[in-house]
Amino acid sequence: MNLNGKVMALAGGLLTAPTTAHAFSVGDSWDWQLTEPADLNRSVKVIDLHPDLVTSEDLATLKTTGIKTICSVSIGTLERTAADRKAFPAEVIGKTYGDWPDEKFLDVRRFDILLPLMKARFESCKAMGFDAVEPDNMDVHDNDSGFPVTVVHTIAYVRLLAATAHGLGLKVGQKNVPELTEELVDTFDFAIAESCYQDRSCKSYIAYTEAGKPVFDAEYTDRPIHFSKACEIGKKYGISMILKDRELTAPALWCP
Repeated sequence: MNLNGKVMALAGGLLTAPTTAHAFSVGDSWDWQLTEPADLNRSVKVIDLHPDLVTSEDLATLKTTGIKTICSVSIGTLERTAADRKAFPAEVIGKTYGDWPDEKFLDVRRFDILLPLMKARFESCKAMGFDAVEPDNMDVHDNDSGFPVTVVHTIAYVRLLAATAHGLGLKVGQKNVPELTEELVDTFDFAIAESCYQDRSCKSYIAYTEAGKPVFDAEYTDRPIHFSKACEIGKKYGISMILKDRELTAPALWCP
């Protein structure tokens, strides 16, 4: 059985059809804030936020100014501070995530347990007024999670999550995993990358921009970078690129 056949078998055939209308456009300026305090006074078209940083009123205000919003949701790890932490049974909680001691990996093979929990998270984003979701930590298969997760499990899981988001009227993005772009570009509405210039992976996302779907990338200040050169690569591939601190606080530098 080929890769697509294995994914279909795991996902039970429930995959999203290609999306024809996109909430975001190639070249949209953006910002990304996951650590308080949030600064919502941004001259951008898209802003990606941790839902704990904002209120429904904040999002409504952003909407009136034409800013589209993305809700950051971890779908591959469980944060120690997550409000719904007690809903996750111990059997799906694995090892600690390396440099992020407050997060532990999830067994993304367990669709039966995780899909309802993630749907509830997506529903909360929708109720707050977000336009889209960023499913973070799609790369459980590429880490020492404590579970025998494979790339086939990952693809099936995130496609089911995309179907869930679309069913709620939310757009949804591929987060990192550039090596899976060809498998996911038909399902997701945009992509969010980290350090694609620093890691030399920007070209891996070109299928999105060629399909008229935006790619948003953040480079980081804690690694060596010639940002003007990074911006040249971003422009070459149609990627909206910013320079941020690792904690994703308010300060940012945008490409000209």
